[in-house]
Amino acid sequence: MSTLSKPVKQAQQLTPFASALAGALGACFSNAVVYPLDVAKTRIQVTSSAARGKRKDDLSMLSMLLQIFKQEGINGWYRGFAATMLNTFSMQYAYFFFYSFIRSSYIKRITLKLPPGSKPPALSTAAELSLGAAAGALSQIFTIPVSVIATRQQVGRSVRNSSQSSEDERPVDESLLAVAREIVREDGVTGLWLGIKPGMVLTVNPAITYGVYERLKSLLLLASAANGKLTPGTSFLLGAFSKTLATIVTYPYIMAKVRIQARSSDTDTLENEGLPGGRNGSTKSKANQAGALGLLLRVLRKEGFVGWYQGMSAQIIKAVLSQALLFVSKEQFEHWALAIMVLFTKFTSRP
Repeated sequence: MSTLSKPVKQAQQLTPFASALAGALGACFSNAVVYPLDVAKTRIQVTSSAARGKRKDDLSMLSMLLQIFKQEGINGWYRGFAATMLNTFSMQYAYFFFYSFIRSSYIKRITLKLPPGSKPPALSTAAELSLGAAAGALSQIFTIPVSVIATRQQVGRSVRNSSQSSEDERPVDESLLAVAREIVREDGVTGLWLGIKPGMVLTVNPAITYGVYERLKSLLLLASAANGKLTPGTSFLLGAFSKTLATIVTYPYIMAKVRIQARSSDTDTLENEGLPGGRNGSTKSKANQAGALGLLLRVLRKEGFVGWYQGMSAQIIKAVLSQALLFVSKEQFEHWALAIMVLFTKFTSRP
């Protein structure tokens, strides 16, 4: 029993900084494992089946993976890997830092109102959702530029310009800095924050995920008296269920955000509304003005309600596997983060 209780106490002693580090490392690990699925689901989300004449079979996860491998080789499965890992680390670090800081501050505030020695009550689902949404909004503001770059890299220039006949077949630089310069050149500095509005709406996604997970976890621990620790299998199932629920609720905005960041909304505007011009014409500004709601309305008119959920199965497969891996590995990464912090403290305290 003592060997089980010790790690729990260590995890409770993690500072927001260490908790954020553990969450970011775990997120990078889980996303790296399923990264080819991430590229495939992004390609599916930005592809309009009605506009490009794709069959539903062409937009399945397996067929997209095979298509990418046939056209681009194994490197196509890892397009934009560095930018995505940087985005994952920064996004998850910021989220876990703000979430841990806000949650611990909120619990301390509640504890001060209780009699001395009393244990704070479990947070309600509404409180968990609110704290998660606040943490998500703060992290989005600081990290969305890397997300825009990573999305552009995953989609690839050839896919974004597939509706146009390209005469210049020379290889292009799609490094992180090159894509960033391209975005700034086309849309200005604010182009690095494309999708910030739907991104703010999507802050409820991790809020729902972690809120539902923490709520179910507390109920299970209360019912089973498992000494504050879930089995890896139970953690996996809770993480899968929580992420699936969050994805279903928020998916239309997930799809809209990806299309806006990948600039596929430009071609949608051209094909659906018959607007003149190309990527450098008036279409760009009109697509910007339309925003997420305008894009969703165009998809609804062209593809129907089903179009809002194109690629949702791919999103759920990737998200559930990634989130479940994160929940299962998070405790181990918390131990490693605590060890890193102890070593760092010893190193900096030397005279």
